[in-house]
This record gives sequence, structure tokens and C-alpha cells, in this order.
Amino acid sequence: MSSSFRLILLVVGFMVTLVSVADSTLPWQPSVAHGPKVLEKVRNNEWLLIDVRTPTEFAQYHIPGAVNIPHDKIDTHISYLKDGKHKPLIIYCRSGRRSKLAIETLKARSFDNVSHLEGDMMGWHDAGLPVEQM
Repeated sequence: MSSSFRLILLVVGFMVTLVSVADSTLPWQPSVAHGPKVLEKVRNNEWLLIDVRTPTEFAQYHIPGAVNIPHDKIDTHISYLKDGKHKPLIIYCRSGRRSKLAIETLKARSFDNVSHLEGDMMGWHDAGLPVEQM
């Protein structure tokens, strides 16, 4: 292998490492794995699970115990969320985009104990975990 080819490989490897490190610090970290533990923590009133999808999506199906606050309405519900500020807020949407927006809004409003539900609703549903309908 030529030294310039090795140098290119080294630079590419370094850039991949940088991207991986940057991804691990996305604003929606830390995250919570989907599974029965989520249901238990919500049922025991230890976590506040927030579905940031639209009310129509929420009515079709949602995770049991979740509260629906659409991502674009988070600011109007800050007073409600401050009542639960002493417990972790777990945020999910359909695939992650709206969760990220909601988490950024909450962090900008000094909510520090906010996590993202890994896989969002799609991951939850694909794992065969229970859902409720309205």
C-alpha cells in the first residue's frame, strides 16, 4: 500500500470517528430503550412519557400511559410539564424528528432530565409492545 493511500485511509477513519462522536452528543441524548421497563416506570408514576405526535396520530395508537403534547405545542404546556419537572421526561414521536425538536425546546427551557425513547413509536410498534387506542 502506498503511503498516500494509507494517509487517505487514516483521514477517512478519523472523520468517521468524529462523526460517531458527534452523533453520540445529539441533543436528544440520553435515550431510553423501549420495552416493559418504560411501562413499569410510567405506571409507577416515576417517568412522564410524552407523545409529541399530532392528536390524530395519538388517537390511532399510543404507548399506554403516554400524555399527548404535540411538538409544536410544547411551549404552551410548559407550566404542566414543570409540575412533573422532578421526574424524568421521556419523549417520543413517530420516527424521531419531532422528538428532537421537542427535546431541544425543553432543554432551552431548562429541563435537564429529558430523554428520547429509542426507536420512537415505529420501534415500539415493530417490537410488538402494547399500544392503546382512543
